[in-house]
Amino acid sequence: MIDKLSHLDETGRARMVDISKKGDTERIAIARGEVRMRPKTLDIIRNGLIKKGDVLTVAQIAGIMAAKRTSEIIPLCHPLPIMEIQVDLSLDPSLPGIQITSSVKTIAKTGVEMEALTATAVAALTVYDMVKAVEKTMQIQNIRLVKKTGGKSGDVLNE
Repeated sequence: MIDKLSHLDETGRARMVDISKKGDTERIAIARGEVRMRPKTLDIIRNGLIKKGDVLTVAQIAGIMAAKRTSEIIPLCHPLPIMEIQVDLSLDPSLPGIQITSSVKTIAKTGVEMEALTATAVAALTVYDMVKAVEKTMQIQNIRLVKKTGGKSGDVLNE
């Protein structure tokens, strides 16, 4: 574990990390999160009765778009060449709600954890936006990095 925050300089001011001396490696990050809702709301989504359209497809596209633009909304993130993005949403009656898993891959000097987390968060927000006319008490929860591979800091597994 590193004892120092890399986004702070020696005086404690925010800075973008210099990655120029790092080598390009394949990096993959997987993030997950959930949108908890009433069982009746989940049934309405399952049956395609949301007037705004196909909730899962719109949220999937929103997550993909968000991953591609992460460096524009998280101030100290580097823009990265993203090779692959997968955003999967599945109905989960045991929650009840929607499970979201985002996977992002690059070959670059720094990782794609923020892109995977951003994809998951924006997909969840999109579900909320599309369904809020039916239920305003939905809960976006448990957004977390579950896996990271590649890079100097090594692999992380947080299932």
